[in-house]
Amino acid sequence: MADNWTPDSWRSKPILQVPNYPDHAKLEVVEKRLSSFPPLVFAGEARSLKSHLADVCEGNGFLLQGGDCAESFAEHEADNIRDFFRVFLQMAAVLTFGGSKPVVKIGRIAGQFAKPRSSDIEKKNDVELPSYRGDIINGIDFDEASRIPDPERQIMAYRQSAATLNLLRAFAQGGYANLENVHQWTMDFVAGSPQGARYSELADRISETMQFMSSIGITAENHSKLRETEFFTSHEALLLGYEQAMTRTDSTSGDFYTTSGHMIWIGDRTRQLDHAHVEFCRGVKNPIGLKCGPSLETDDLLNLIDRLNPENEAGRLTLIARFGHDKVEQHLPQLIRAVEKEGKKVVWSCDPMHGNTISAGGYKTRPFDRVLGEVQSFFDVHRAEGTYAGGMHVEMTGKNVTECMGGAKAITEADLQDRYHTHCDPRLNADQALELSFLVAELLKKDRDSGTSKVAVNG
Repeated sequence: MADNWTPDSWRSKPILQVPNYPDHAKLEVVEKRLSSFPPLVFAGEARSLKSHLADVCEGNGFLLQGGDCAESFAEHEADNIRDFFRVFLQMAAVLTFGGSKPVVKIGRIAGQFAKPRSSDIEKKNDVELPSYRGDIINGIDFDEASRIPDPERQIMAYRQSAATLNLLRAFAQGGYANLENVHQWTMDFVAGSPQGARYSELADRISETMQFMSSIGITAENHSKLRETEFFTSHEALLLGYEQAMTRTDSTSGDFYTTSGHMIWIGDRTRQLDHAHVEFCRGVKNPIGLKCGPSLETDDLLNLIDRLNPENEAGRLTLIARFGHDKVEQHLPQLIRAVEKEGKKVVWSCDPMHGNTISAGGYKTRPFDRVLGEVQSFFDVHRAEGTYAGGMHVEMTGKNVTECMGGAKAITEADLQDRYHTHCDPRLNADQALELSFLVAELLKKDRDSGTSKVAVNG
């Protein structure tokens, strides 16, 4: 266990992005109830994920992390979960073939309910109300009753997470993840995409590989790995009372794990070294992510790495870069060089979403070309530094929403109003997410062919 750490030691630290609950007695009752509930995930699963991320750290895998900006209670439908999982499987299959490496699959799901906000207050006309902070805290409707933080929502979030996990495990192990089905879905996408000709070469090569495997008797019927997959969950550890209530002692090791999800991350707004979020995360043994934005200085990053991963354990810490498409080359190289100089073992992942949000037609949106530009620059910088671009982290959905402009089907500013359904930030739709995976697969193949991808981050 970390020195001088307890599951509640974060309570003595300064904290940002915390809701103001009016009824603290009710909050304590809810947190006590949660602490008696069964874990959502298990320590052994978190250790397995850490082992896979250690492989990514050494250049022997690729991390795909993605899902909803913020899960909602209103849209908790089996079809939504299925559609997300289907697109995620397609993305992973394309990336696996492009990089010739296993893809570690982590969803932003079954716990991604809390959101940091740039302002505590939302204003419409002359009315000011507390900002919406995610369904685990308050409601999205712009009225006074909805915006009051309600502790009982944590119980609802727990139960929705449990149901979502149950369905995801069934999909992952029950045959829905059959690689033959996944590839057929992908071929349907290629056939219907205006950019299908660009993707057909890779898709055809996957088809040829699968046909060869079938001809020598390797099929989903006789090889379970072709019909099953490992899938992990993650979320931003923002609501620390909930995380503490879900923290358990592992019976086999005596270590503490938060059982709210396999991986948790610290956001760019809450990564202060002496604050509560870093304090909590340093003591649990789950894999941890750290968002790295333009304001992060090299010394601060190194101090955070030492605090969160003092044993320099491969797979423990993933650095999620989110600068904006035009700021990657300004900020990322110096961070990489500092980490390399100190011999720190980390996974580098690219979040091309959060630094590329603009306003258009009265909506928040993200131009697809800027998303792609950030990913391209991320790979370019790692190639130049001789380090490994180990993953990407995207906000996406399996639905045909119109929230991000651009892509092969060219969503315009005028199209945003058609199917703008997000509870918070704009997400890539199913076609855009899969299109991005094909483009990243090209980058992975380029690095593989040149030998760059064999160079590990700390190798």
